[in-house]
Amino acid sequence: MKKVLKKVPRFRTEAAERAFWNSHDSTDYVDWGKARWVRFPNLRASTRTISLRLPEALLDELKALANQRDVPYQSLLKLLLADGVRRERGESAFRGDSGPAVLRDAKGVARRAG
Repeated sequence: MKKVLKKVPRFRTEAAERAFWNSHDSTDYVDWGKARWVRFPNLRASTRTISLRLPEALLDELKALANQRDVPYQSLLKLLLADGVRRERGESAFRGDSGPAVLRDAKGVARRAG
């Protein structure tokens, strides 16, 4: 027997939609058997500007390391932070990869992180 799906309500805000889906089962509203994989190649994560105070010596070391790898120092900082967070959570640098973290410079050359 085919399951009758409920109609997805209209939401006034993203917060209202988030609250709805946190308290409702999507299988009552969506036939996941008809779902298919899609890719969003141009989708980028949201970013937020922050102010971060670093010791000058640490910033100088970061800039020197970035210069050696021929990458912008802020990009390198984001990679190192992400790698550190994953390591703290016990995750590998890349999903499904149990090897060491690898950073790629602007020329695509792989270098081991850390």
